Amino acid sequence: MKKPNAQHFTSIIINTMKHYLILITFCWLLIIATTTTQAQQPALPEFITSQLDEYVLQGIKDWNLPGVAVAIVKDGRVLVAKGYGLRDHHLPDPVDANTLFMIASNTKSFTGTAVALLEYQDKCKITDKVTGYVPGFAMNDPWVTQHVTIADVLSHRIGMATFQGDFLYFYSNLKPEEIYEKFPLIVPQFDFRERYGYCNAGYFWAGQCIESITGKPWNEFIETQLLQPLEMNRTLTLSENLQQQKNVASAHTLQQGVLTVFPQTNIDVIGPAASMSSSVNDLSHWLIAQLDSGRYNGRQVIPYEVIAKTRYPQTIQSRNSMYGLGWSIEDYADVQVISHGGGILGFVTGVTIVPELNLGIVVLTNSDENWFYDALKDEILDAFLGKPVGNYSGRYLQVYNQRQAINNQQIQQWRDTVLMHLPASLPLAAFAGKYESELYGSIRLSVADESLLIDFEHHPDLKATLQHLSGDRFLCTYFPSRMGTEVFPFIVKGGEVQGFTLKVADRLERTSYNFIKVGGR
Repeated sequence: MKKPNAQHFTSIIINTMKHYLILITFCWLLIIATTTTQAQQPALPEFITSQLDEYVLQGIKDWNLPGVAVAIVKDGRVLVAKGYGLRDHHLPDPVDANTLFMIASNTKSFTGTAVALLEYQDKCKITDKVTGYVPGFAMNDPWVTQHVTIADVLSHRIGMATFQGDFLYFYSNLKPEEIYEKFPLIVPQFDFRERYGYCNAGYFWAGQCIESITGKPWNEFIETQLLQPLEMNRTLTLSENLQQQKNVASAHTLQQGVLTVFPQTNIDVIGPAASMSSSVNDLSHWLIAQLDSGRYNGRQVIPYEVIAKTRYPQTIQSRNSMYGLGWSIEDYADVQVISHGGGILGFVTGVTIVPELNLGIVVLTNSDENWFYDALKDEILDAFLGKPVGNYSGRYLQVYNQRQAINNQQIQQWRDTVLMHLPASLPLAAFAGKYESELYGSIRLSVADESLLIDFEHHPDLKATLQHLSGDRFLCTYFPSRMGTEVFPFIVKGGEVQGFTLKVADRLERTSYNFIKVGGR
């Protein structure tokens, strides 16, 4: 065996040093790369890291909220997904990131995306006429009927005033075939495509188009094409399914100023506009896809062209905002903000996307009497824009309380007038009986002590009491009170009651319904 000489040992040492230097160089490059990556990721705003919890808990207290859930997505990561407060203000069960809330009109962005996806698949065009897919569709004007497109019904430009007809659809027992019959009876307040008017029924027709095109109900198409690939496994498309779920937020409203739990609302007849329920965990998946050109977990769930189509402005909504297919689009502080809100008995919610900041925000609340959901969104958005804390919650609460005080003052004045017992032109019993509206259907008034009770054909769970005010006017108090406290003028001629005008709170519908008396008591 040959003995190693000095030259051999020198060679070994040199090669070892080379490997060592390579290893040291690699380690330094790795450290530099990691440091550079961290430096490229800006620090999170202080509001998010150290003030968010305190802000939300204070908001719950100030706004008398049972619970709140929040999600924040930034640069493809879920920064926040958590709940605060209670699912039911009488029970100890906490809200968490998986608690289900009804998201109401945030359903519209899913319906709009479904239609845009069908166009991408060459199964329709949003410029197609609605009658091409739904022959039974009709409006008050036959010419308009033949020209309304899918884009028209999705972007609120068919001539209806905002919320027109909503009392008919929401919280009612109408069936789809009855909407087909009643919709042509509504006289739009504006000309076709003249201006924006938020029309929930437009999304009913969009849902009917989806079913005609795909051969399956709108909700099944959304479940298979959007929810399942996005792994939104707790998200429900129909409100009727909410009762069978666990970890569900209860619906809260103020009844005569007292926070009250109401049964979950079934609004599936107008489902494509408002019937979905979800959690902040599930909605964070929706945000991730929206901010990553439709990708989720490395998979292209929604083609980017579909995302872009839903955000393309279709209608001028207001001075500084437009409306696309289920999204509002506006500029704020030199960035584009894409958003939608949702409100229904017991819940108000908001979803916001800011592509330039790669930022998404969801706020869900289980009370319908708050603007905190909007204040929190504004605070989070400002924080990522580098703006100081704006105390939006306190500022919005001040305006809200002022409006409530004015409204309560008016109601109290009416109640004081009722207590004066001013005489009506006819005995109370003369106002009792059956009344009919061509659009709504029938209601019945019956005498109960010194009041009249209303029974509604299409709202069996809605209660209302009429108390004589003055002349032939009656004060209507609804239960739940969110439906409003309104004055009904009656028409009395020749000693007979001929009819009256019914009104609900503006937040539900701003137009009124005329009823004609058709029978005795």
